[in-house]
This record gives sequence, C-alpha cells and structure tokens, in this order.
Amino acid sequence: MQEPKIRVLVAKPGLDGHDRGAKVVARALRDAGMEVIYTGIRQTPEMIVEAAAQEDVKAIGLSILSGAHMELVPPILQGLKEKGMEDVLVLVGGIIPEEDRPLLKEMGVTEVFGPGTSTREIVEFIRRAVKSQG
Repeated sequence: MQEPKIRVLVAKPGLDGHDRGAKVVARALRDAGMEVIYTGIRQTPEMIVEAAAQEDVKAIGLSILSGAHMELVPPILQGLKEKGMEDVLVLVGGIIPEEDRPLLKEMGVTEVFGPGTSTREIVEFIRRAVKSQG
C-alpha cells in the first residue's frame, strides 16, 4: 500500500514579490512526490492559515525575504493554534538573521532554512518531521 502524499502549502506572506526561491522549493517538493499547494505572492497571514486549513496540509513553507518575519510569522502561528492545527509543521525560508532563528523556533516554527540550503535538505527534513509525527 502506497503512503499518502505529504501535502505542503508554500506561501509568500507580506508584500515581498520575489518568488523564485519559493517556486524552486515548490518544484523540488513536487518532484520528490509531495503534493504542493502554492498560494502565490502577497498573502496575508489569515489567507495562509485559511488555505492551510482548507487544504489539510501537514506542512507550511513560508518564504520571507522582506525582513518582516517577526511581524508575519506570529499571526500565522496564532491562526493555526486557533484552528487546532498546532501539529502542522511551519518552515521558514529566506533572509532570516541568525539571531532571530532561536526566537522563531521558540514561537513554534519547526525549522528555519537560509540562503544556500539545498532542496534535498528541505525535502528530507519534511519527510523526517512528518514521519516522526506518526
């Protein structure tokens, strides 16, 4: 029996319109056999949470290059909590200063991936994390 595909939402919160990295990651996840929902650019935290709920995803990948991660991530985490979706993995990629990474993880972000992270590393991380959830 084949395992169900891991469903991942890839989103660009905020006003940042640079989506090449998000599209590269989305394609790599798809190529690895995951089901990817790409919401496009300029998504509000509420739009991202609603899409994640509607699509019943196991993980959300947020691509943030604008420097607004400390403003955009908390309302997404709060929205997931309000919907009883605390088990959804929240991954953040992009330009995230080293000093902000521990705080993001304390808030509930599962992992932070910086520039230069290989798509293979992201794929393997998601597979391991979803598998460890049961």
